[in-house]
Amino acid sequence: MSNSTQTSASDRIITLLDENSFVEVGSYITARNTNFNMTARETPADGVVTGYGTIGGCLVYVYSQDSSVMGGAVGEMHAKKITKLYTMAMKTGAPVIGLIDCAGLRLQEATDALNGFGEIYMSQTLASGIIPQITAIFGTCGGGMAVAAALSDFTFMESKSAKLFVNSPNAIQNNYTEKLNTASADFQSKEAGMVDGVGEEEGILNDIRTLISVLPANNEDDMSYDECKDDLNRICSDLANYVGDTAIALTQISDDQFFMETKKEYASSMVTGFIRLNGSTVGCVANRTESYDESGLKTASYDALLSAEGCSKAAEFVQFCDAFDIPVLTLVNVKGYEATERSEKMIAKAAASLTYAYANATVPKVTVIIGEAFGSAYLSMNSKSIGADVVYAWPEASVGMMDPVEAAKIMYASEIAEAEDGKALLDEKTESYKSLQSSAVSAAKRGYVDDIIDASETRSRVIAAFEMLFTKREDRPAKKHGTI
Repeated sequence: MSNSTQTSASDRIITLLDENSFVEVGSYITARNTNFNMTARETPADGVVTGYGTIGGCLVYVYSQDSSVMGGAVGEMHAKKITKLYTMAMKTGAPVIGLIDCAGLRLQEATDALNGFGEIYMSQTLASGIIPQITAIFGTCGGGMAVAAALSDFTFMESKSAKLFVNSPNAIQNNYTEKLNTASADFQSKEAGMVDGVGEEEGILNDIRTLISVLPANNEDDMSYDECKDDLNRICSDLANYVGDTAIALTQISDDQFFMETKKEYASSMVTGFIRLNGSTVGCVANRTESYDESGLKTASYDALLSAEGCSKAAEFVQFCDAFDIPVLTLVNVKGYEATERSEKMIAKAAASLTYAYANATVPKVTVIIGEAFGSAYLSMNSKSIGADVVYAWPEASVGMMDPVEAAKIMYASEIAEAEDGKALLDEKTESYKSLQSSAVSAAKRGYVDDIIDASETRSRVIAAFEMLFTKREDRPAKKHGTI
C-alpha cells in the first residue's frame, strides 16, 4: 500500500482543476493480462485516472495514479492510458500533469509493463519542448517512474510521505533510511536538485495552478499573458538594498511583486524562477550572496561564485525558457568559480552547459549587472559577448577580468614591495585600474554595457527593453542539434 495520505486519485484531480471541468477518459479500461491469476483481480481504470479539464480556464491533461489498485503499479494498459493522454495533449497543444503514487512496474505483466514504461518515456521525449510537463509526487515514485519524473519539466513532492528514488535507500551499499533517506523530499530538493517545490498536498496543487497560469500552453501559442495593473514606470527606491538576495530584488521589479522561484532549496547561490513584466511571463536567473526570511532576518550567506550545481540548475532553466519562447532576465553578481575539489570535478562542464544554454537561446535576453562581473564566470552569465541583446549596469557595478585589488597586486607587485608606503601605492594603482578597466563606465565606453542605470529604475528600463525585443527573430547555423 502507498504511504501517501488517503486522498483518492480522482479527488486530487478534482481539487487541482477548475470546478466541474474534469472529463475522464478511459474509465472502463482494465488489465488485459491473464497470467498469475490476474483475471480474478479487480483493476478499475487499471490503476490510473486519466482525462482533461481546465486550470484558470486553460486546457490541461492530467493523469493520477491510484494506489488502491495494485499499489498504483504500472501495467500494460496503465501505460497505454498515459501515452494516449500524451497523444491527445500533443494534438491540442496543452500541458500534461502527472500525479504520482506508484509502486513501480507491475511484476505480473513483466515485459508488457516494461514496454509500457518505454512507451511513456518515448511520449515524454517527443513532447519535450512542445508542451509543458509537470509531475507531482504524493506517494512512491521509484525505479522507472523516477525516470519519468526526471523527464518532466517541473517536479513537486509532498513533504512527509512522498518518496523519489531509482534505488531505495536500503538498497545502497552501507546506507539505510535512518542514516540517509535519499528518497525523501528533503534530500531530493536540497541535495539532488530533482525537485522544484516541496510542501503539503494542498500547497503543491496550488503551486501547479500558479505555474500553469504563467507558462505558455505550448511552444507556439502563448496564452500566459495577463493584464498588468501595476505601474510600468514604478520606482523601486530600495532595490539596491537587495543586491545580495536577488530573489527579493526580482520580486520588487515584478508586476504586483509576483515571483515563483524554482528549485529554491538547491544550489541557493543561483536563483531561477518566473516573474511578470507588463503582464508577460519572464524567466529569471540571478546570482545570490545572501538569503533573508520573511521577517527580514538573514538566514544564509554565499560566496559570489559559480558552483557546478548552480550552473547546471540555471542551464536547464534557460533551455526551458528558450524552448517555450519565454524571455530571460539575468541579474549578475559574480566574481569567479567555486574552488573546491568536489566542484573541480564538474565545474568546467557545468559552466560550459550554462554558457551554451545562453549562447544558443534565441529568445529576448536582457542582463543587468548589479554587483561584480569578473572573468569568464561573468561571460557565462549572459554577457554581451555570448548574445545578450541588452546589458545594463548599476552605477557601482564592476566589470572586468578580475577584482581590481588583485589585478593591481599582480601588475605592480615589485613596485608595491619596494615602496615606502606599499598600501597607499596599492590603493592608488587599484583606483587607476578600476577606472580604466573594471568600472561600469569603462565597460560602457567599450560597448560591453549598453547603459548605466539607477537601481531604482530597473523595472521600467527592463520592461522597455523587452518591449523593444518583442518581435526579435534570430537564426542559428543549420544543424540537427548541438552536442553540449
